[in-house]
Amino acid sequence: MEIKQTTDAFDSNGNKPQTEAELNHMISQLEQKFAEVFEILKISSDDPNSTNTPKRLAKMYVNELFEGRYSEPPQLTVFPNRNHVNNLIISKGIEVMSVCSHHWQTISGNCAIGYIPGKFIIGLSKLTRIVNWFSRRGQIQEEMGEQIADYLEDLLKPKALGVVINAKHYCMIARGVSSSEENSYMTTSVLRGYLLDDLNLRNEFLKLIGK
Repeated sequence: MEIKQTTDAFDSNGNKPQTEAELNHMISQLEQKFAEVFEILKISSDDPNSTNTPKRLAKMYVNELFEGRYSEPPQLTVFPNRNHVNNLIISKGIEVMSVCSHHWQTISGNCAIGYIPGKFIIGLSKLTRIVNWFSRRGQIQEEMGEQIADYLEDLLKPKALGVVINAKHYCMIARGVSSSEENSYMTTSVLRGYLLDDLNLRNEFLKLIGK
């Protein structure tokens, strides 16, 4: 799957790998801008609790929260489906840590992925790397699930594929309606191939992931 790229600015959930020098330059620029934000918010630079916060924020966004959008896709190895496995393979409880594109608040939850292989299978840890790569950027949950599914479909050509994300959104907890944590969850599902067409298989998948 091709992730949107441009030569300059690009979508928050797009991808444009940066060199180490470019990332360091970005952090330096961002630190200056965060310092300006603190000044506008009338937070003293002499406050010992906030002295280095602009730099910490800059590094956090570039190196952690938005890490995926500035890095190459994870290096993945797929293996031949030598024994012609024709059953569901499921990994659940994959951590999702992302940032809402609308308010830059945390999206935190988990992802379950299930597939019936075609000619290829993939190592379990690789699914976690794929989810982490797509989540570590500005996102909306609806598009994140589609991106993960598109990527896996292109990589594995599976007979069936399901991606279910369940996550709480701090844009609902910390602001706006100020919802409780238990009432701030969103569940999204992307179903492809046999999982979309076969009701019994879909029910089996949802039961196995606890839905």
